[in-house]
Amino acid sequence: MRLAQWSLEFYRLPYRREVVWANARESAGLYALLALTADDGRRGVAEGTLKATWSGVSPRSLRAALEDFLIPALRDAPLDDPAAVAAAFAGIPENRLAKGLVESACWMLRAAREGEPLWRLLGAGPRVPLAYTVTRQKPALMATESAAACRQYGFRNLKVKGGQGVAADLQALKEIRAAVGDGVELTVDANGAYARDEAEAYVRALADAGVAAAEDPCRLEPDARFERLQASSPIPILVDRSCASREDAALYLERGAKALSAKPGRVGLNEARAVARLAAQHGAKSAIGIYAESALGTLINLQQPGTMAAEQTFFLMLTDQVTTWVPDIREGYVALPEEPDLARLVDREVVKRFAISS
Repeated sequence: MRLAQWSLEFYRLPYRREVVWANARESAGLYALLALTADDGRRGVAEGTLKATWSGVSPRSLRAALEDFLIPALRDAPLDDPAAVAAAFAGIPENRLAKGLVESACWMLRAAREGEPLWRLLGAGPRVPLAYTVTRQKPALMATESAAACRQYGFRNLKVKGGQGVAADLQALKEIRAAVGDGVELTVDANGAYARDEAEAYVRALADAGVAAAEDPCRLEPDARFERLQASSPIPILVDRSCASREDAALYLERGAKALSAKPGRVGLNEARAVARLAAQHGAKSAIGIYAESALGTLINLQQPGTMAAEQTFFLMLTDQVTTWVPDIREGYVALPEEPDLARLVDREVVKRFAISS
């Protein structure tokens, strides 16, 4: 399968309420839709999340990276061979989101060629446990939202966004626990908000509050200080922001990491799968981390198996979707469709309605 055509479109999907991230406030998400058409007519699609403070990519810069060197490098590569696609990009540094989009779209092409859903080709199952992300608000509002999500969708896992101050984080956990009961597992992501010399005490406080894992309690580096932090912690330190490649993963695992975030939405399925494989080889866990995906990005990312509840529920925050398939969450699980050709599920009318120019 060789590349015949490609297209790149952008759309902005509104949120149901304002979302407060560690480094931004926003009421809508900006997304890119990449479609690759092979010479046999099959198509593969991928979705990217564009945020200046996350990916450092704009519509114009993404289009330029693809037009100027990534797509030309792909012209002679067999699209259904992930290793060949990765080799075609080997001499081009950075551009992780752009490369990841292409590589994920190529995996979708492979599934379409095989006539099997990608999750089956990758050895995953059709039923995936999910973790609902509770973004930053006042503790009482976070507790109310948590209880509503657990009641409506049966979530047994919550990813709580911390970093509002130690006292506020612990108060939020106290109120969330009271609202959802003891049967729901909590992880906390502080997005590196605390100083490195505060991290050990913070993590112990989270553990005392019944938290199962602490994600990025401070700015992490794969060094002796991280090694001491994980060794002294009663719970896994889930490494996210500074683990964006297999090289990063290897360095952290050498320092005793017990959990890594593998984000297809940030680096594509090739790199995310490599991170997850390395984690498994070292007896560590891996999570399919949140990247503020729509339902389309969620569907693509969930094709990859993980060993922790997948953080792929942000689509619930969106008022509209660009796919005809919207995950149906029951008892905290989603059942993936049998459709191998995900391009068929893209709703062209919705893409046009929310389209923006680059």
